[in-house]
This record gives sequence, structure tokens and C-alpha cells, in this order.
Amino acid sequence: MGFSLGDLFWFLFLMLALLPMYRQRLLEATRLRLIRNLEKKRGSRVITIIHRQEAISFLGIPITRYINVEDSEAVLRAIRLTPDDMPIDLLLHTPGGLVLAAEQIARALQKHKAKVTVFVPHYAMSGGTMIALAADEILMDENAVLGPVDPQLGHYPAASIIETVRSKGPDKVDDQTLILADIANKAMRQVENFICLLLKDKMPPEKAKEMAKILAGGTWTHDYPLTCDKLKEFGLLTVCEGLPEEIYTLMELYPQPAQRRPSVQYIPLPYGRERERTRQ
Repeated sequence: MGFSLGDLFWFLFLMLALLPMYRQRLLEATRLRLIRNLEKKRGSRVITIIHRQEAISFLGIPITRYINVEDSEAVLRAIRLTPDDMPIDLLLHTPGGLVLAAEQIARALQKHKAKVTVFVPHYAMSGGTMIALAADEILMDENAVLGPVDPQLGHYPAASIIETVRSKGPDKVDDQTLILADIANKAMRQVENFICLLLKDKMPPEKAKEMAKILAGGTWTHDYPLTCDKLKEFGLLTVCEGLPEEIYTLMELYPQPAQRRPSVQYIPLPYGRERERTRQ
């Protein structure tokens, strides 16, 4: 039985349809293999939070991804599956996101009894900075940056809303602006208090309050880059050298894909020291 031209057409069509799926599976397997190798090398649980700008394959509309509640659910589950005496290594690459989700992740990391290390190969802004501050150690590329954590209300910084009302006077602004200013005040206090909580074991209480005010009080614009030198000056336990080569290799395995992919990834199994020794 020979192949007709129509059979050849459908065969090629099927191959072209399945090729992207095969490539994605291969890429996924490569990521997991590299994550597992890094875990064995460092004796830790490796978690990645990576957000890149993606595009819808049909319309080509750019979509920027952020830290959301799905990310916090996944990270919290990964932490629950990790023994108290096993270190956690978190690869962080994000523009930020929901304060609620970032605080949940930061609290869980801070409560973990073993050492928590955050790797920042490029940038971790806003909520990403909040998560990084929960770690025992922050390892950054020498050109990587963190950012301020001042809360944003819609398109406007909370600090700017408060300053506008202060400058014009409460009697010269409308009710909606006054309501926004009230919410902005609450948001500023909440974030400052949380940053103090994250820094309480890293520096004296007065220094922690000062740093919280600087980071959350609208000192800079929200996209202001906090470099390694600046972070060292603040005493935030930052190391700007010695980032494992596997981190850069892993980042290369997260290109700008056309389809949606999970932004949090880890080996979905509970780890135990005895089980690891048995396998080795």
C-alpha cells in the first residue's frame, strides 16, 4: 500500500502539530533534571519563581506576569514538603506582584528552620524584594538589582497620594482622593510593619525601622534599582559573587514562550534525609 499526496499532507500536519508539544516536554524534563542536580549538589530543596513577559501566540499581545496567589499556594506547598532541617534555595526573577501573595511566601520562608538562600540572577523588584528579605542569605549577580517595596494603589504610589493630600490640604481635594489617601496610609503602615518583621533578626530594632521606612516609604520611584553596593551599604546580608553557574543555565531554560507555563517549579515529592541517603 503506497502513500498518497493527501496521506503525506496529513502526516506532515500531524508532525508539525505534535512538535511544539514534544519540545515543551523535552524542555520541561531538562529543567527538572537541572533542578535535581542542583538539589543534590547543595543538599537543598530548589524552588523557582520566574516571571517573564510572554506573548499570546496568535495575536502577539505581550502579557507581563506577576506574583499571584497561585504562586504563593505552590511555594507554600513546596515548603510543606520540605523537612525542617533541609535548606531551601529559591531562584527569584520577578517584577513583583500582589502584596498578599508576596507576604505569604516571605512569612513561610522566614519560618523555615533551615537556611534559606535566595538567588537573584537579574532582578527581583517590589514583592520580589519582600520575598528576598525573608531569606538568611541573598546571592546576586553583580549586576542584579532589587527594588523598593512601597505599596501601589492602582497606577499611583501610595506615598504620592498621601503627599498630594498633604500639599493641597484635605479641604481642597474630593472625597474619593481622601478615601484613597486613607487607604494609602494603611497600606504604608502595613508594609512598613511587615518589613520590620522580616528584618528584626538581621539588624537592631531601630535600624530595622529605619530600613523599613526607606524601603516602603516612597523614598524613590517604584522601579528604582537597588544595586549590590547599595544593599551592602544597608547591611542586608547580600553577597554579589559566587552565584552558581547552574542558576544561569536554568534561567536559559525559561525563554519567552508563546504558551502559558507554570512560574513556580520544584520536584513535587516530600523530602526526608533518610530517604535521600537510601537513594544515594
